[in-house]
Amino acid sequence: MLRSLMQVYVKGSVEAVKLYEEAFHAEILGLYPDDNGGYMHSELNVCGQILAVSELNDELEIGNTMQFCFHFGEDGEKHVRQAYDILKEGAIIKNSIGPCDYSSCMFSLVDRFGVYWCIFV
Repeated sequence: MLRSLMQVYVKGSVEAVKLYEEAFHAEILGLYPDDNGGYMHSELNVCGQILAVSELNDELEIGNTMQFCFHFGEDGEKHVRQAYDILKEGAIIKNSIGPCDYSSCMFSLVDRFGVYWCIFV
């Protein structure tokens, strides 16, 4: 296998890419516009993991049966807090930032694009 990546389809892919770039200090690897002002495909490097974002078209059904989890490790609390500060705007907070049984700092939320995240150290 050459690689694996996480792919998400959202309404507002251009805005989502900007949000995730800021939230995760991501490097944009490629932007491939569609004919409607969104991205047919885009790729961001998030600490060595690839997050692909594409514009949701009407043929796909939105569902929340998946959660994207980023585990930053014990030295990554600043990354967790930064991501929370940026992603929380317009989000549905499932677990506010703080400690839990398995992490000294974590949160989970559904962001304004409908993506379910769990970010922790």
